[in-house]
Amino acid sequence: MEFRNLGRTGLKVSVLGYGAWVSFGNQLGVKEAAGILSRCREAGVNFFDNAEVYANGKAEEIMGAAIKELGWKRSDVVITTKLFWGGSGPNDKGLSRKHIIEGIKASLKRLDMDYVDLLYCHRPDPSTPIEETVRAMNWVIDHGYSMYWGTSEWSAEQITEAWEIANRLGLIGPAMEQPEYNLFARKRVEQEYAELYKKYGIGLTTWSPLASGFLTGKYTKDNIPEGSRFALENYKHLAEKSLVDEAFAKIEALKPIAKELDATLAQLALAWCAKNPNVSSVITGATKEHQVVENMKSIELLPKLTPEVMEKIHKIIGDSK
Repeated sequence: MEFRNLGRTGLKVSVLGYGAWVSFGNQLGVKEAAGILSRCREAGVNFFDNAEVYANGKAEEIMGAAIKELGWKRSDVVITTKLFWGGSGPNDKGLSRKHIIEGIKASLKRLDMDYVDLLYCHRPDPSTPIEETVRAMNWVIDHGYSMYWGTSEWSAEQITEAWEIANRLGLIGPAMEQPEYNLFARKRVEQEYAELYKKYGIGLTTWSPLASGFLTGKYTKDNIPEGSRFALENYKHLAEKSLVDEAFAKIEALKPIAKELDATLAQLALAWCAKNPNVSSVITGATKEHQVVENMKSIELLPKLTPEVMEKIHKIIGDSK
């Protein structure tokens, strides 16, 4: 496994991580989760991603219980969670000081941990001043509930404002951003955030590297495999967004490149994300242990993604979108 610094921090994270979104609590219980996490650690993964909203908190409970069952040394792993959607009450969501402080305490209780390593603002909150959020996230760090804080799906303008506030107040700014990034979703990472890497040293922990499974090549216009993500009722909107003729044509054009590299399409897609030097960790997903093993093999592809191979890929996928 390759380890990279999280942006400009001293924290080392595995270039491939594992995320609990969709799987923990929806598809997997504690026993299955423990198996998945074990395969990840065997491959060298130390980065594990979660959020208060995943399975309405159940994902955090399952991850915490599985890690306890496995007897892991806490300092060996990097555990994350995200705050925004914590419940149905008017103060159970958003990025107010109240929800951030109450939310992290609730997440830690579900995880059965004293702290998380990374805490994200899961989305921007237009109803809360960014200064209030910056101050609250620093309170969380000062009280030892998290080591670092960051954002997820914030605009470059919002991240810049957070940093300007932090610098003015002598506080800690967001160390990382968690955006969607894959062969079909590139514009924000490759264009919008370009100045942030240089100016603030933002590290990226990217999600949906396989476009919710579409980049595995397992879907067709007429076939959505039973038990797959697109087959879940709550995620059918993703299927409608992804399963279009243009995307299928690009998938077919990418398959020969993967074959030339003696890799699966999924491995190629994961390695392509990790090839970006601004990406600290690529968050993978899996519901079966053999999927973890196959995903981790994508690390072996990195040296094979030469400038010539990358140029072939980019001719197929086109400009950043």
